[in-house]
Amino acid sequence: MITLLSWLLGIVALLVLLPVLVLLVQVLLACLPARPEPQLKGARPRVAVLVPAHNEALVIASALASIAGQLREGDQLLVVADNCSDDTAALARAAGAQVIERQDPHLRGKGYALDYGVRHLAHNPPQVVLIIDADCQVSAGAVERLAHSCVESGRPVQSLYLMHAPAGAGLKVQVAEFAWRVKNLVRPRGWARAGLPCQLMGAGMAFSWQDVTAANLATGHLVEDIKLGLELCRDGKPPLFCPAATVTSQFPTSQEGLNSQRTRWEHGHLGLLLTEGPGLIRRSLAQGNWPLLAMAVDLLVPPLALLALAMVVVFSVAWLAFAVLGIVLPAVLATINLALLLAAVVLAWWRFSREVIPFSVLLYAPFYAARKIPLYLGFLLKRQVEWVRSKRDDS
Repeated sequence: MITLLSWLLGIVALLVLLPVLVLLVQVLLACLPARPEPQLKGARPRVAVLVPAHNEALVIASALASIAGQLREGDQLLVVADNCSDDTAALARAAGAQVIERQDPHLRGKGYALDYGVRHLAHNPPQVVLIIDADCQVSAGAVERLAHSCVESGRPVQSLYLMHAPAGAGLKVQVAEFAWRVKNLVRPRGWARAGLPCQLMGAGMAFSWQDVTAANLATGHLVEDIKLGLELCRDGKPPLFCPAATVTSQFPTSQEGLNSQRTRWEHGHLGLLLTEGPGLIRRSLAQGNWPLLAMAVDLLVPPLALLALAMVVVFSVAWLAFAVLGIVLPAVLATINLALLLAAVVLAWWRFSREVIPFSVLLYAPFYAARKIPLYLGFLLKRQVEWVRSKRDDS
């Protein structure tokens, strides 16, 4: 009985070790000197910037202003006002964008809005389609960099997409900002340093016209961006990370908005991990599709808070088994796991976040993770499967 328990605990510890090792490797690779960005050559491809928007009256004008100044003659700026009940469409038109409106209470979600927009662009197709969310700010030169990179590589391109804590935000939002930087900056930078693709992140994405029209956009999946990136990689178009182009946004200020956003992202990620992850690994190995394998392995790394909670549970159970039954190996493995996770987190903070996030934020991280237990229990008991927009403010 003790031997069987030892084997079971050891297997669990090894299973949890896999995502920790992936995270640590990505952090270590990210710390290597970055390769210089290639020089932009030739005329910029003609682009269409597609902005899906659902009740974004508070932020749409600012987002469009950050894009419009980067456009040239022949480019298009198209806003899809999707199931809006506010002034999003009118404000977008006032900002100089072309606007189309879509109303369908049954087919809700960003994917349906993107599909609607792409079908509209077919009347005057661009060379490159950029997808920017309506609450984002686009850094200077990002449109040019993304368009050039997309055409020259022949692959979809993902910008560096960062989320910032609003001014005066509490510790939990600052922890969320750090976790976001690990996910969207450190990990894709590490894979890119090894010549591997990144996940699509939902905003700041560039696609050739041929690729975007061939993609299955019309879905209500909670993480349609990650799913799309995996499908493109499976078809020989692994997304390319382009950190020289930056797109930024802010976390919602309302607690309701934060909870809705986290639930949508994390339930969607975990659902995709469980349903697609193992199959993607098998398929990539059978086909020798190493970029797809890299993306599938990356997908297996759960949200940082969940990974930390899993580490603590495995560590506690393993050491309890050691104290009661004298089982040594699982306790040793669990200790190694926890030490490697802590090393990865501290190194990621030191190298990529210490100038914007104080170390005291990391000290709060265990409490932040504990407060997310109901979210993960909700995934087991009542998983969110329908897309819900995050509330932006406290109104």
